[in-house]
Amino acid sequence: MKELTIPEVLPLLPVRDIVVFPYMILPLFVGRDKSVAAVDAALSRDRLIFLASQKDVSKEDPEPDDIYPVGTVAMIMRMLKLADGRVKVLVQGMAKARLTGFPSVDPYFAARVERLEESAPPEPTLEIEALMRMVRDQLAQLMQLGKNFPPEVSVVLDNIEDPGSLADLIASNLGLKVAKAQELLEVVDALERLRKVKDVLANELEVATVQNRIQSQAKEEMGKSQREYYLREQLRAIQAELGEADPRAEEIAELRQKLEAAGLPKEARAEADKQLRRLETMHPEAAEYSMLRTYMDWLVDLPWSHATRDNLDLKKARKVLDEDHFNLEKVKERILEFLAVRKLKKDMKGPVLCFVGPPGVGKTSLGKSIARALGRQFVRISLGGVRDEAEIRGHRRTYVGALPGRVLQSIKQAGTCNPVFMLDELDKIGADFRGDPSAALLELLDPEQNHAFSDHYINLPFDLSKVLFIATANVLDPIPSALKDRLEVIRLTGYSTEEKLSIATRYLVPRQLKENGLKAKDARFSEKALLKLITEYTLEAGLRNLEREIGSVCRKIARRFAEGNKKPVLVSETAVAGFLGPPRFLPEEELRESEIGVATGLAWTEVGGEILLVEVSTMKGKGDLTMTGHLGDVMKESAQAALSYARAHAAELGIDANFLEGTSVHIHVPAGAIPKDGPSAGVTMATALISALSGRRVSKDVAMTGEITLRGKVLPIGGLKEKVLAAVRAHIGTIIIPERNTKDLEEIPPHLRKKVRFVSASTMDEVLAAALEDPA
Repeated sequence: MKELTIPEVLPLLPVRDIVVFPYMILPLFVGRDKSVAAVDAALSRDRLIFLASQKDVSKEDPEPDDIYPVGTVAMIMRMLKLADGRVKVLVQGMAKARLTGFPSVDPYFAARVERLEESAPPEPTLEIEALMRMVRDQLAQLMQLGKNFPPEVSVVLDNIEDPGSLADLIASNLGLKVAKAQELLEVVDALERLRKVKDVLANELEVATVQNRIQSQAKEEMGKSQREYYLREQLRAIQAELGEADPRAEEIAELRQKLEAAGLPKEARAEADKQLRRLETMHPEAAEYSMLRTYMDWLVDLPWSHATRDNLDLKKARKVLDEDHFNLEKVKERILEFLAVRKLKKDMKGPVLCFVGPPGVGKTSLGKSIARALGRQFVRISLGGVRDEAEIRGHRRTYVGALPGRVLQSIKQAGTCNPVFMLDELDKIGADFRGDPSAALLELLDPEQNHAFSDHYINLPFDLSKVLFIATANVLDPIPSALKDRLEVIRLTGYSTEEKLSIATRYLVPRQLKENGLKAKDARFSEKALLKLITEYTLEAGLRNLEREIGSVCRKIARRFAEGNKKPVLVSETAVAGFLGPPRFLPEEELRESEIGVATGLAWTEVGGEILLVEVSTMKGKGDLTMTGHLGDVMKESAQAALSYARAHAAELGIDANFLEGTSVHIHVPAGAIPKDGPSAGVTMATALISALSGRRVSKDVAMTGEITLRGKVLPIGGLKEKVLAAVRAHIGTIIIPERNTKDLEEIPPHLRKKVRFVSASTMDEVLAAALEDPA
């Protein structure tokens, strides 16, 4: 090789995917026209050719700049032309050379090259010997880890004493990437090249070690699984020989026994047997096994046919209802009717009751009392904020962590198929992209459909017709009409002061004394003290805040006892302020004297009834109407209708027919920060407006409610009991109501009807006759 004479210009053969080193013998397939022409030129001369690697292997026709400047001069040892026009050549690397120019590029690359002379082999030293041994050891370890090397290379390696030749031989057989191999080829110094090869070998050795460890772990896991399966089968065979029971067989037998006792319907039993056979043949380590096992647990735990016996003793049921709740006669009568029909007809379908009323009137606790009166289990789910349909119908079993809906979960919790089932906060249910839960309730609450309720998880019809469903809501408006149609609505109105006093004496005070660790002899509330709590410390239709205030007084008394003061406490009217501070609510505003342009109306809110003062003032202006007080669209329309009625009937009312010329009218409803709307303030606005225009005073002792038409008709309203309670709290003696609401007076307790005088009116003339005083 040292004596080889290299011509100044040689044909250049660009090679892809490989870097050719000196002493390297390898076959090359040549297919490009320029490359074939370069081979032909070399064969026609001295068989020498310059091999240089391409920088970009994807380039089909490389330019001079696309070729690395350092390559290897090689000799073509053999050449074979193939049928497809390509040429196969066997070449041997002879010496490194550097590309210095291109005399011509057509028909082939003619390259001007100069030989890269390596320095003379260094004298053997301990460092060189150690480096060469380290490289050989690394290569031996790499081969042990599975790296493939030609057998002849191993023989040659042991006989090479030149560090440069050793480095070239190893680098040419490592299968390095082109860029890394080219970097080694360009290193002229033999020792430096050998050091770089050592680093490359170290990296390859580390990669091969990690790869080998990963493969070993995979084989070990696979072998462990097979070994466990084999041992488990052996254990089963040994247990069979010894006559011992298989735990898995025991589990299947237990499930089959539970299925027999569960009393599943025919269709559900067929599906359960099918799934049990699948479970029996399935391997316990299978991914589906645990899911199917959970499904079978649900099937056997649901109370398909287990029901509790109803207490059909009507007197006993009435006694239980009276013990738990004061008044609420309509609700009690409905429950007793249900029991009576149940006594006569055993297979009656459960009704769907819906209690509608303000917070704190006892809707939820009433459901518990009904369950106690019937002798049934009681379950409750809150629908407030539920937005996912799967909360009602469950998830399909294909989902990870799937479960039945909250309906069947609660049925399982009750342990019977005929509990009293309370759906709380029905008006707070939501809907979004996950579905509409209120639509899912349509099947649940329809007595004609819920005998075959389908849950997505169980996927079998479950009979809910024996369940007594009770829904609760504060208002009916947010409930969809299709769902509302399935409900038997029972309204629970607010309590009067007398009713609150009775309930506090019978239920609230004893309960709070017990919850705060006190006995009946330790504290006693006077009737006036409770009245003060009701009127000056709470303002609600229900009883929640009243119970909180009673509890607050009891806690303060309990603290006295805990500090050593064991003297019984009498909570009197004057002592209430000492326990709770000054009153939080003043009595509702009432007119001290009859005034012109001020009328008292009655309004309904979600938390009970309120009185509403409407003020009308006239002044010089341009005939415009101003309305203030944060009024909604309905009340604004009522004001416009009242003004139109006054203008149309000006002569009859003793008003100047042209009163709007040069006069502005201002209607104001105080407490402007509170939004007000509703169809029951029409007569109040008309009365105040006509009073202001005619100069007649509105009686201070009269409150009214009703909507008007342009022709002066008085339309009916709702929430009469709450409005009457508000009038009684304001010490009003006369209430004007629409004539068509006279039938609703039966809902007003007798003691309230005695406190006020009701005047029914069908026209605005009758309202004015009862409300306006004679002109001064």
